[in-house]
Amino acid sequence: MNNESREVINNDEIIIAEKEAAESTGIYTHNFSKPFTFEGKTYKELSFDFDGLTGADSLAIESELSSLGKVVITPEFSGEYLIRLAVRACSEKVGADVFTAMPLRDYNKIRGKARSFLMNAAL
Repeated sequence: MNNESREVINNDEIIIAEKEAAESTGIYTHNFSKPFTFEGKTYKELSFDFDGLTGADSLAIESELSSLGKVVITPEFSGEYLIRLAVRACSEKVGADVFTAMPLRDYNKIRGKARSFLMNAAL
């Protein structure tokens, strides 16, 4: 991570993220504290295989965000990038809209697992 990115992001957040990344695994199952319903479908859990992602997935996410006019400087700290990473790693066929509609606690937990994976992959 370059020095300019570190200045924008809280130093404590970087330290916590690096610690979580060191303990991260590429497989994650998220259990909702209570079932989450989106467009008539109820989710009790979602499974993610971050290890199955490729460089092509990362480039596709960058292209998608670019087409939406969103610039990603530091993917590890971009919610837009991380949720799209989770979408691609998810065993269920879901879109980013599922993640943005879920309770904040669940959204943050999944986003954090995606960040930990991405940071661990860079170690």
